[in-house]
Amino acid sequence: MSRAWRRRTVQAVMALCVLALLPSTWTHVTAGGRLRDTADAPASDVAVVFGAGLWRGRPTPYLAHRLDAAAELYRAGRVKVVLVTGDNSRVEYDEPDAMRAYLTGHGVPDDRIVSDYAGFDTWDSCVRAKKIFGVERAVLVSQGFHIRRAVALCQAAGIDSYGVGVAAVHDATWYYGGVREVFASGKAALDAVFEPDPHFLGPKEKGVSQALAALPD
Repeated sequence: MSRAWRRRTVQAVMALCVLALLPSTWTHVTAGGRLRDTADAPASDVAVVFGAGLWRGRPTPYLAHRLDAAAELYRAGRVKVVLVTGDNSRVEYDEPDAMRAYLTGHGVPDDRIVSDYAGFDTWDSCVRAKKIFGVERAVLVSQGFHIRRAVALCQAAGIDSYGVGVAAVHDATWYYGGVREVFASGKAALDAVFEPDPHFLGPKEKGVSQALAALPD
């Protein structure tokens, strides 16, 4: 292999690496200045909690940590309603109901929880929060490795979004999530540009507006 050929190969590899990292850079820039913790999250009508899997019908530890943070936001009066969004594509797998049960067990009244059963991925959850549930502004709750992408996508979907990144043990799942985000950011950038419809859109739902209307003056 000639020196010129090696140089062009190295340059091509470097260019590909830069292109691969551009979507991740976009999520970091978009979310910059919009990340908070539970103590200083801005007051908002709605918190959105993204699903993160079930184990024997109950939230995984990662999902439980997200729900703990949402319950803390509610108890502190920083949010009024919690929208839980997750996967219920199979009868035997129901993330939103498991999330609701967890929250009610941790002090969030059932009538302050709204379920989105078709939040199959982050983009779907953001678009449905806006178009189906009428959410204009929200505090998003997820793990730190995911929250920037969530904020970027919900911003792209038209929701004024702030993110609470939940701390997590740096175990194998955490490292997998961090690596996965590099690739998931590419899809996120395409979703933001082309704005595809979610897997399931359906009719508008009044759960969020009704929960807010029922609050005492």
